[in-house]
Amino acid sequence: MAEAVIKLGKKKPTTTFMDKVKEILPEGGNLNACLTCGACASGCPATGLTDMDPRKFLRMAALGMDEEIAASDWPWMCTMCQRCIYVCPMKIDIPQLIFNARALRPREERPKGILGSCDMALKNDTTSAMGTTVEDFEFVVEDVLEEYREAQPEFADMEAPIDKQGAEFFLNQNSREPVTEPDELVPLWKILHLAGVDWTYGSKGWAGENYCMFLADDDAWKHVTEMSVKQANKLGCKTFLNTE
Repeated sequence: MAEAVIKLGKKKPTTTFMDKVKEILPEGGNLNACLTCGACASGCPATGLTDMDPRKFLRMAALGMDEEIAASDWPWMCTMCQRCIYVCPMKIDIPQLIFNARALRPREERPKGILGSCDMALKNDTTSAMGTTVEDFEFVVEDVLEEYREAQPEFADMEAPIDKQGAEFFLNQNSREPVTEPDELVPLWKILHLAGVDWTYGSKGWAGENYCMFLADDDAWKHVTEMSVKQANKLGCKTFLNTE
């Protein structure tokens, strides 16, 4: 009589995602370092969205559920604010796991808003997600500055320099403001003016946001970041002042 054989299913092979996970986790990459205490979920602004939270996500990663993770929209709802790291007793870098999870999805299938903004940032040296050119940015800054100098005499000598050589601070700016809310540029200019700060925009790499990072596109993220760094170094600025 033949012996009965019970099959529990095939063991999932170690996946590319799991390999990356092991590289970034403490103590040799052991996901069992997670205590499932729920501290990460309690402070996460994305907890509960699509019935998911960081603790569930981490367990899915531990179980090698790559396909399920790739199909889920929850990793795209994470703000990568890093609250989970600060409260985690084992200091597991969940935002890095989120970044790797986003990379599981083919680039063309990632959220269109983030994808479009990243691609737009790559089209101009400004790295603006709104597609603002160097010439357009310079025009807006000069026009708004002139308007406020005339309207508010107490700021008649206020400056908003672009490509000022040797400035202490290299300032970036949310790329939406010069296009849709140019008046929102001014409060920061006033603060810097009253504080006597030596600063400048760069004509290149001035956009403050990096959608390519949120898209999990390493090459594009690197390009956007390098554009800002190269311009700051070219101008001899000592400090990168990130308004975002």
